[in-house]
Amino acid sequence: MGKKNKQKKKKLTDDGSKTIAENRKARHKFQILETLECGLVLRGSEVKSLRDGKVSLDEAYGRVREGELWLCGSDIPEYRWANLWNHEPKRERKLLLHKRELNKFANKAHEKGLTLVPMRMYFNSRGIAKIQMALCRGKKLHDKREAMKKADVKRDLQRAMRNG
Repeated sequence: MGKKNKQKKKKLTDDGSKTIAENRKARHKFQILETLECGLVLRGSEVKSLRDGKVSLDEAYGRVREGELWLCGSDIPEYRWANLWNHEPKRERKLLLHKRELNKFANKAHEKGLTLVPMRMYFNSRGIAKIQMALCRGKKLHDKREAMKKADVKRDLQRAMRNG
C-alpha cells in the first residue's frame, strides 16, 4: 500500500479565487476601515512556494516608501527544489496598484493610528497571486472584550437553536 497524498485543500471562493493564507489575528486586533486588492511582484520560486500553500502573514504590514507600497514582514519559505535560484524568505515585496489608489490609501495611512495590514493572499480565477490589504485602526482592550462577548452569545444562541 502506498502513502496517500494528504494535501491541504485550498478554499475556493465564489469568484473562483483560491485562498492561500488569511490573517485571522488582524480581525481581532484591528478595526477594518477599508480594503484594497493589490498585485505582488514575486520571483518564480516564491510562486511555487505559494502554490504549496506556504506563507505567513501574521507579522506582516504594508509600508509606503518613495511613492510605492511594500509588503514587509511576510514570510514565504524557500522552495525546496529551487536550490540555486531560491529567494530570500523575509524580503520586502513590492505591491502593484494604480497611482490614484496608492495616493488615496497612502494619505489615509498617514493619519494618526492607521496601519496597512494584509488580510488574505490568494490566486484569482486567472491564477495570478493577489493580496488584500486593509486600512486598519488598532482596537482597544475593551473593544476586544466586547467582540468576544458578542461571539460567545451568538455561539450560545446557535447551540440552543440546534438542541431545541
